[in-house]
Amino acid sequence: MPSSNKPKKDYGRAGRNLPAAIGSAVVLLGTAAATLFIWKTAFIVLVVAIMVIAIWELRRGLMAKDLDLPEQPLMLGGALMIIVAYVWGADALVAVTAVTALTVMLWLLHRGIEGYVRTASASVFTLIYLPFLGSFVALMLREGGTFDQTGVDAGVKGIIAFVLVTIASDIGGYIAGVLFGRHPMAPVISPKKSWEGFAGSALFTIVTGEVLVRFLLDGDWWVGVALGVIAVAMAVLGDLVESVIKRDLGVKDMSQIIPGHGGIMDRLDSLLATIAPIWLLLHYAVF
Repeated sequence: MPSSNKPKKDYGRAGRNLPAAIGSAVVLLGTAAATLFIWKTAFIVLVVAIMVIAIWELRRGLMAKDLDLPEQPLMLGGALMIIVAYVWGADALVAVTAVTALTVMLWLLHRGIEGYVRTASASVFTLIYLPFLGSFVALMLREGGTFDQTGVDAGVKGIIAFVLVTIASDIGGYIAGVLFGRHPMAPVISPKKSWEGFAGSALFTIVTGEVLVRFLLDGDWWVGVALGVIAVAMAVLGDLVESVIKRDLGVKDMSQIIPGHGGIMDRLDSLLATIAPIWLLLHYAVF
């Protein structure tokens, strides 16, 4: 009688179901683009929804370590952080982040003394890693204004540049890694990440950053180079951090809600790591 256990499909060096991954990416990017260009408030709502799902995923993963995050204050506080950042800016974001962290710690008091420090620490980590970093997307979008005669909002252009340069890092590293990858960068943390892939990522990202800054943002050449360097360094760091988290939790993907990709957090790793320094660079050097 044949076994009911189906063997896992081997996707080769690609490591994923490419048709499903590409299809999911098109849908996600299409949804983000539609909200971004049609109504910026809807884009912020989308960012909030993504953060809420990410908090749910991380809580689900941390349960493997007997860490039960307080979902309600984290999700509500995280949503408020993103909204406040968009409406009132960075100063308000810092204040709401502090209040949310204190609220979470107070919320946990009713669970008692046992495990308080571990759960509170994991909760504050979650708050900073997900909604706080995600709030820089809102800060980027609120830049406002226009460039030249295009009529496209500067904040929208900033979001486009941020997303495209981060995607360029992933694509450049993926292609170079699959074609030429021989020397592992961090074999214990991420066995498939290679130095050849990093080189391809760096080259593709710096070129993309230069093109975006010169022709989309009308900025100086050195800003484009800086954008590419920042993006590739932070994107790789974000990917490695996410890999460490998943290995510590003993999971391959944070969830399976995105076909071909895994969970929301599996797609946010590079974006979360790059958004803050990219906003800082563009805010002071371009906007």
